Amino acid sequence: MTAGAPKGGGGAARAAAGPRTVLITGVGRGLGRALALELARRGHAVVGCGRSAEHVRSLEAEIASPSRHFLTVTDVRSDSSMAELAKAVVEKKQVPDIIVNNAGTINKNNKTWNVPAEEFDTVVDTNIKGTANVLRHFVPLMIEKKHGIIVNLSSGWGRSAAAEVAPYCASKWAIEGLTRSLAKELPPGLAAIALSPGVVNTDMLHSCFGSSAALYQTTDTWAPKAATMILTLSLDDNGASLTV
Repeated sequence: MTAGAPKGGGGAARAAAGPRTVLITGVGRGLGRALALELARRGHAVVGCGRSAEHVRSLEAEIASPSRHFLTVTDVRSDSSMAELAKAVVEKKQVPDIIVNNAGTINKNNKTWNVPAEEFDTVVDTNIKGTANVLRHFVPLMIEKKHGIIVNLSSGWGRSAAAEVAPYCASKWAIEGLTRSLAKELPPGLAAIALSPGVVNTDMLHSCFGSSAALYQTTDTWAPKAATMILTLSLDDNGASLTV
């Protein structure tokens, strides 16, 4: 269960071949948007959600074969909204083959004791409880289908730590633990993986690194690598902590 390339595998261990339906949370911008565009270009169907109507509509206007996808404005922090989304994908016959729990946020750089309670809550509610809300309503659908790959986005700071981003580090350490526990609970046919995206130039990175964020890879450079890796994950990778 260490960082590295997916093990892959053949036969029953391999994720379903051909076009897949992929649920991606946080598709409005950053990694989620880039990944959605890349998967759509490859002919896969995207079920995506984001909090900003403007960002979701913008994605709808740009994504390849828009009629193939289901993009909606909803917030992973709301358990009832995730229940409604799960009901909708069943009705549309778009139960995901792959879940990418990407929605996340970070606190403004600050010493732990100076982080406002509301800001700390937002990080926990989005990064940890938001992921749990998705799992609560979508894992049972995958169990019914008897297959599925669950990718919970972690971070290098979910395996190490840095000053002034304690809430974020804590949330991503939690994702690592949650994923390993989930992996032990899943029935045959399903797998859960904690995936660190690596260091990518996003708004979140800019909030930590400032102008230095521009030194790192763009989301457009990252997305093809991430898509290939996610699509080749298999049951053999269950419980692994990997990095794009």
